[in-house]
Amino acid sequence: MNRRVLILGMGGLFGSAAARSFRAAGWDVDRYRRGTDMAIAARGARWIVNAMNPPNYHDWANQIPQITKQVLTASRDSGASVMVPGNVYVYGREPSPWSASTPHHACTRKGNIRAEMEARYRAHAEEGRSVVILRGGDFINAEAPDTLLNRVMLKDLRKGKITALGKPDAQRVYADLEDMTRVAVQLAETEDHSPGLLDLGFPGTRFSVRELAEEFSRQMGRDISIKKFPWTALLLASPAWELARELREMRYLFDMSHEIDGTDFHARFPEFTPKTLQRVVFEHLYIRGLKVVPDQGNTMSSQTIL
Repeated sequence: MNRRVLILGMGGLFGSAAARSFRAAGWDVDRYRRGTDMAIAARGARWIVNAMNPPNYHDWANQIPQITKQVLTASRDSGASVMVPGNVYVYGREPSPWSASTPHHACTRKGNIRAEMEARYRAHAEEGRSVVILRGGDFINAEAPDTLLNRVMLKDLRKGKITALGKPDAQRVYADLEDMTRVAVQLAETEDHSPGLLDLGFPGTRFSVRELAEEFSRQMGRDISIKKFPWTALLLASPAWELARELREMRYLFDMSHEIDGTDFHARFPEFTPKTLQRVVFEHLYIRGLKVVPDQGNTMSSQTIL
């Protein structure tokens, strides 16, 4: 059976992790090079994994529809199925737990762009194509410096501080990229046999900044304090700084406890165990070369098993 996948955005967080997981599972992985003919690149592929975003957060309103159009055209021409890593921006302030039946009531510019994008994939699936939206929370990966966890929240960990972008006790859902892309591979093995849309929530690992600080304190054997993110300075940042604009738009999510409904996910993967908070913390300490107090790792779970 064809085991070739074309990955768009392989240089990004999800794309690079997906490439590793597909290769580890024995798939032939092709990298799409931005600016080339996507329809030609997709010939012979069983799946197109679209993890491509505009460079440097630039011009989402114009570039996302263009990328989506290219993906749909390439899928029609090649017959390849489509997989997209989804996020929670489309739900806005709808009460969680969020699932495939939760209305899309985006409350930000970026959320509306993503909702419109997903509507086009839904219409594509209604044409008899196989489309998977694998939806998760904020990406985390100990080896990826560009995650929000590494780039902002743990920036001052060596100084004994963790940065909270919102309420320290707000419990938020995070998607460990090693876990999530293993799931993506499992779905790629079977989901193109049944045309239509699969909107599957990945429940991931849920924790608050306070719980994160307490676990770092436990494993490091020292007090870890919580400091507030300097939103005031960010609000004064130049409108031309697009990362600042992106963070400002998503600020509401850092104050809002939320979770992804795992009912459908666990029905498909009943033996799946996500990485625990203990495991997540240990991996982030290990990659930084920071010492863990002896025996503190005994309560950690083993690697995720599907």
